[in-house]
Amino acid sequence: MIKRVSISLDEEQVKLLGNVRGFGTKEAEKVKNIMLSYLSEKGYLQVFNKKRGSGN
Repeated sequence: MIKRVSISLDEEQVKLLGNVRGFGTKEAEKVKNIMLSYLSEKGYLQVFNKKRGSGN
């Protein structure tokens, strides 16, 4: 299932996003990959995978 989400960024955030390297080529791809990296770093994806694996 694919869900589209719209976000708003101010000019400074867009400029920062433009300087990001290694997370993709398109802005949406960069935002998605940065978010996934953050969630992974904080351990949220591990919790999600455990819940998913237990059948809940």
